Amino acid sequence: MRFGYFLSERPGTDPIGGLRDEIARARDDGFSSAWLSHIFGLDAITALAVAGSGVPDIELGTAVVPTYPRHPAALAQQAMTANAALGGRLALGIGLSHKVVIEDMFGYSFDKPYRHMKEYLDILLPAGRGEQVERSGETLKANIRLTTPGAGFPVLVAALGPRMLELAGTVADGTVLWMTGPRTVAAHVAPTITAAAERAGRGAPRIVCALPICVTDDPEGAVARANEVFSVYGRLPSYRAMLDREGAKGPGDIAIVGDEDTVLARLEEVRQAGVTDFVASVYANGERTRALLIGASKA
Repeated sequence: MRFGYFLSERPGTDPIGGLRDEIARARDDGFSSAWLSHIFGLDAITALAVAGSGVPDIELGTAVVPTYPRHPAALAQQAMTANAALGGRLALGIGLSHKVVIEDMFGYSFDKPYRHMKEYLDILLPAGRGEQVERSGETLKANIRLTTPGAGFPVLVAALGPRMLELAGTVADGTVLWMTGPRTVAAHVAPTITAAAERAGRGAPRIVCALPICVTDDPEGAVARANEVFSVYGRLPSYRAMLDREGAKGPGDIAIVGDEDTVLARLEEVRQAGVTDFVASVYANGERTRALLIGASKA
């Protein structure tokens, strides 16, 4: 299991410089990858291309870029450009986002999300390989060939339900998860996406799993803090469904918390569940938690 680090946007006059420093520290500490979310702050692809171009030897991923606001060919072009700037180190994580964002904020219809993602990938994947694309779906169309450098980046789909996991395993390079615990990965995510990849004659898919983590002698306090920091994810339907599968009342119950021995045992549980890349979202006790992760990544 590879270890990645979830980057954070830092307020200040030089957000890109701060991000560059954080990527460099993750690389120097031995993390194999660093990941940036795309919500309402920095554009994740652009930020990683600019901040990461001068920091080699670490994969940089988006977790995740919403699909609806960008035509898939336009997203392919942006990702190819960023991948060229990064020397082929971009991992493009994409996702549907949520109805409250897509309909209430952007004004797009969130109807039939599976159809949308399938049609999106039908265009994004070949376009991102530099191939001629001729597709005419119900909601998305394209007749285009990009000559952009940087073709051939991995695409990971934020997939939680069975149909989306099957789609990700069939055509994409894997999935990127959030608020999804090891029991759910072992019983639902890993077998579904792996079986789909096998049926399609593809290699084993990547299962990138990001979770809150905190090494502490006060686990009850850490759980309470996680419930506070990540409270919104307990209310969004897709994440709520994953928490329910895990038997978790809230985000704090899915967080990896405890002393060093407890956290190492929990990380081993994550590995045995089938996770290929664990991405640490450190939300408290940063230095102590980071020290354990550095040790675990080198073990």
